[in-house]
Amino acid sequence: MNTTTVNAAYTAPILDWYEANARDLPWRAPDATPWGVLVSEIMLQQTPVSRVLPVWDAWMSRWPTPAELAAEPSGEAVRAWGRLGYPRRALRLHESARAITERHGGEVPSSHEELLALPGIGAYTAAAVASFAFKQRHAVLDTNVRRVLARLLSGDEYPPKSQTKAEVELAESLLPVDPATAARWAVAVMELGALVCTARTPRCVDCPVLDKCTWQRNGRPAYDGPPRRGQTYAGTDRQCRGRILAVLRDAEGPVAKPALDIVWSDAPQRERALDALIADGLVDPLEDGRYALPQ
Repeated sequence: MNTTTVNAAYTAPILDWYEANARDLPWRAPDATPWGVLVSEIMLQQTPVSRVLPVWDAWMSRWPTPAELAAEPSGEAVRAWGRLGYPRRALRLHESARAITERHGGEVPSSHEELLALPGIGAYTAAAVASFAFKQRHAVLDTNVRRVLARLLSGDEYPPKSQTKAEVELAESLLPVDPATAARWAVAVMELGALVCTARTPRCVDCPVLDKCTWQRNGRPAYDGPPRRGQTYAGTDRQCRGRILAVLRDAEGPVAKPALDIVWSDAPQRERALDALIADGLVDPLEDGRYALPQ
C-alpha cells in the first residue's frame, strides 16, 4: 500500500466529517477576505471562538480593509480589542495593516514568505493565512491539530509542550497533494480537535477515525510527561493590566493617575503593571502626568 493510500485512510474520513459538522464561521465564508482571515487568526490565538465572534464582526465592520485600520491611531485598535486579552495582538494587527498598506498596496500578500515578513506574524499564522485565505498547501499546526495527531498517530494523550521538528514532518506527510484539498484538510483536522478530540473530555464516540486512533487502540494511556499547569488569572499582573487598560478604553480622552490607581489596591503590583503597559506600547504617559491609549 503506497503512502497516498495510507494517508487517505486518515484524511478522507476527517474531510467527510468536516463537510457535515463544520461550524458556520464568518471567516470561513466563501466571501471572506484574506484580511478577514488574518484578523481572525490573530484574534483566535489563545481565545475561544465565542469571545472572538462579536469583536471580529465589529472590527471588520469598522475596518474592512488593512488601509482603513492603518489610517487610525494604534490606540483605536487597542480600544476595539476590548476584553479579548493579550492586547499586544491589537498592536501587531495595526502594525501589519500599515505594512500591508505600505508594502503591498493594501492587499494581504498571498506568498507565505511575504506573510511571514509582516510584523508580528509567525510561522503558524503565515501558514494558516496562506492555507485558509489562498488555498495553499501548508502544514498548519495549532494546539488542536497537534493534539489530534499526537493521539491518532503517536498514541500520546497530549503533544510535547513545545512543537518539534518531528511533529512538523508528520503533519507535512499527511497533507493531500492537491493544494485546495490540503487547505481544507488543515481546517478540518483543526475543527476535529476543537469539537471532538478536545483536551479534557474528548468525545471519542463521535470521532470519524476512532478505529484508526493509536491512543484509543492502546487503551488511552494517561499523559506521563511534565506537569501541565493551567494558567491562573485572578490576582495576576495580567488581570491588573487588563483593569488599567479598561479604564483607558472606556475614557473619551486622557485620564489622571488617580483614575488608574483606584482599580487595583496593591500599589507595587499596579505600578509594575502600568510600567509594563507603557513598555509594551499599550499606554502613553503624557507630559502633564495623565495617561492615554497610544496615538
